Amino acid sequence: MDLAYKIVDFHCDALGKMQLDPKLDFIRDERLDVNFERMAEGGVGLQCFAVFLSERLGEPQFEHILGQIDLFCEKVVGAGVAAITSVEELDRAEAAGQPGGLLSIEGADGLEGSLHYLRLGYERGVRFLGLTWNFANWAADGILEPRGGGFTPEGVELVKTCHELGIMLDVSHLSIKGFWELAAMAEKAKIPFIASHSNAYSICSHTRNLRDDQIAAIIALGGRIGITFVPWFVKSASEVKAEDILPHIDHICSLGGEGNIIFGSDFDGIETHIGDLRHAGQYAQWGEMLLKYYPERLVKGWLSGNALSFLRMWLPSTK
Repeated sequence: MDLAYKIVDFHCDALGKMQLDPKLDFIRDERLDVNFERMAEGGVGLQCFAVFLSERLGEPQFEHILGQIDLFCEKVVGAGVAAITSVEELDRAEAAGQPGGLLSIEGADGLEGSLHYLRLGYERGVRFLGLTWNFANWAADGILEPRGGGFTPEGVELVKTCHELGIMLDVSHLSIKGFWELAAMAEKAKIPFIASHSNAYSICSHTRNLRDDQIAAIIALGGRIGITFVPWFVKSASEVKAEDILPHIDHICSLGGEGNIIFGSDFDGIETHIGDLRHAGQYAQWGEMLLKYYPERLVKGWLSGNALSFLRMWLPSTK
């Protein structure tokens, strides 16, 4: 396989890191797992940048979200990454061989319960929304919220508005009850959703991983599952290797999901890494390793094809 073949990664937290430390340079700063040089080195052609609001910022506010969107425009797009908000922009960037960047919000907390802020986020380029982080917010409960609740009435309106606008929803971090409530709404609307950075619970029983019935529901809806490189989501062990991710791939494939697998590294959102998957520059060797075990057709799908087909179907079109 040509290693210049561009890779798609559906989750990193570089924006949050840069918000906390304005001195970080996106072009080459090695304190960032994802930077411009490492994207080029690893063959990452499209990166989804999450807007995650650190607790160090205090009470989540929309101005914090706008601050990270500004950082995306100034530092990421300013470095030469194309902002992708439509199918046409995706096609232009790919044709030009230019790396692209998508914007997501991880946790609706900073929207402050306002659908007006949601619409402003869309206008500024946000195309994905992770409904919660680990705990409860105004819209829904997260996976670590002890009561295990689902959506609030305001959260149901949030989902409906996202469906209307064309903001795709992300269930990584959402409570199990919330997952099934969203699945019912998504089935009714005939609009799939993704889990941008979650693995298979049957392989590693971390609460953030997806149960088999959840995986099956995402597959049935035509959504995508971003296998992640968070070590403790991969294997309960002191040392985790890249090969330890393969059972998660195999398991999702066994459930019929070979066409639904994508990757969501969670680079810059973790301080402990898999030994041979520490930053975006190592994505190319990850692709080489996958080719030792799987046919090229499947590997190309997982590295980019499945993600790109989803984006071409669900990103807005200006035509």
